[in-house]
Amino acid sequence: MTNGLDGGGAAGTGRAGGAGKAGDTGIAGRYLDAAIGLLTRVRDEEAGAIAAAGELMAETVAADGRLFAFGAGHSSLAAQDVVYRAGGLALMNLLSVPGVIGVDVMPATLGSALERVDGLAAAVLDSSPVRRGDVLVVVSLSGRNALPVEMALNARALGLRVIGVTSVAYAEETKSRHVSGTFLKDHCDVVLDSKIAVGDAELTLDSVEAPFGPASTVVVSALMQATMAAAAAGLAARGIQPPLLRSGNVDGGHDWNGRVFREYGGRIFYRHQP
Repeated sequence: MTNGLDGGGAAGTGRAGGAGKAGDTGIAGRYLDAAIGLLTRVRDEEAGAIAAAGELMAETVAADGRLFAFGAGHSSLAAQDVVYRAGGLALMNLLSVPGVIGVDVMPATLGSALERVDGLAAAVLDSSPVRRGDVLVVVSLSGRNALPVEMALNARALGLRVIGVTSVAYAEETKSRHVSGTFLKDHCDVVLDSKIAVGDAELTLDSVEAPFGPASTVVVSALMQATMAAAAAGLAARGIQPPLLRSGNVDGGHDWNGRVFREYGGRIFYRHQP
């Protein structure tokens, strides 16, 4: 798959977007092709890692452990997408850091600054319900800032197992911003590589000065959901009904979810404070 950042392929042709000749999907089609290409790479190249991550989650749930997800900035979107999600595991909890969840703080640039603050991760973990044997999924596209690096490093020191969702390309092409010089990928039990190129922009046009068309949210969300599916299948293989949520917009959905909440309430933290 050709990425627009290298100036090659259709993404770098400089053709105007929008409707064109019959069969020409334009710039929007080229973006979708780029996203599909990345998803295909992830499917083909990360299958083993996805299976390992799903197995780790299934093993943890079967042993009465809990599941947590963390992401900062736009990386938090994929973490949030697996929490309290119809069709998802009810036990996925968001490890929230005020000011870095999406763009929930003003000015939004403060969130980027907080990712570089040393010591913040330790404070968050110390005040969270995590315990030895739990699983924490840390989502960070670059994996180079202090917050995700320390989140993974400190979580493992506490006895958690860590799944990192990141782009390994950043570790190969950029420098860490953590004092250790390490990246998120260096502190994980399992690493899921999103294959996103440095800069997270899939398209270029001669008439546009900067590359554009970020695809990380699409790909990372798919990686997360694929891992959830693998975890559900892993539980079923153990003879355990996976604690899945149903949509509240289908008949019986609320009753189903209420039963799941009653059965697993001790491991679900988005409904109450521990």
